[in-house]
Amino acid sequence: MKKNTKTTRLTLLLAITFSLLAVNANAVSSSESAVSQVIDNAIAGDHRSDKNRSRDSQRHPKETLLFFGIKPAMKVLEILPGGGWYSEVLAPILKDHGQLTVASFGANNPSDYMRNVHNKYIAKLEADPDVYGKVNAEVFEDEGYLAEIASGSQDMVLTFRNSHNWIRYGGIEQAYKSFNRVLKKGGVLGVVQHRAAPDADVKQAAEQGYVPQAYLIQLVESMGFKLVAQSEINANVKDTKDHPKGVWSLPPSYREKDNNREKYSAIGETDRMTLRFVKL
Repeated sequence: MKKNTKTTRLTLLLAITFSLLAVNANAVSSSESAVSQVIDNAIAGDHRSDKNRSRDSQRHPKETLLFFGIKPAMKVLEILPGGGWYSEVLAPILKDHGQLTVASFGANNPSDYMRNVHNKYIAKLEADPDVYGKVNAEVFEDEGYLAEIASGSQDMVLTFRNSHNWIRYGGIEQAYKSFNRVLKKGGVLGVVQHRAAPDADVKQAAEQGYVPQAYLIQLVESMGFKLVAQSEINANVKDTKDHPKGVWSLPPSYREKDNNREKYSAIGETDRMTLRFVKL
């Protein structure tokens, strides 16, 4: 009788355990589905231009952000957003429950070009307060990198196609150190970068907009991060990486104008690495 009682209790305990696991699995699945829907809604928003939408098939914003693990309640820092292509997607995702902070060039940047990029970006935010009204805009570099952003305040830092310029003009170590500083412990650093050939010279490749993947991983990990995943979401095997104007020969820049335009259009946007790190 005692043996049967023990067996019954064990069976009941196992049944409860499996039920709880099933509930948790369903909750996780529902959560992932909810995040996916929020991203879909942001991508489909009518605030996005047709020109920017046309690049979704090559930039894969949904797949990229899901890979990085974005959640609507996160505090996310986007580094040097340029014209705001990714901000168009990030702002609606984070508007209700999270916080998007952007680190742009600043209105006092000594470069006319960078100052102009910044001013156009800020004008974009101000023109659509329903979408961008809660975005917090800071300066990327002004008497220190990310000086106005508190240490350990961010859940995620995202940098899209910026690293080559920090190699070209200096500051790549300082940039990634600052990302580590502002992230919470265990926070995510998401990196998308034009990828050079494995044996490419770092400085020469950077002048063309590309960075060797192994070099970048080693550098970022030396700044207090650990690589936890890498994806080929944004890979492009058609990119031969030997174009006269580097990454800028390819769309959307087409810096060679009509020269070889059909060829470059067939190649598409660059081959890019997509890396997820966590702060140690």
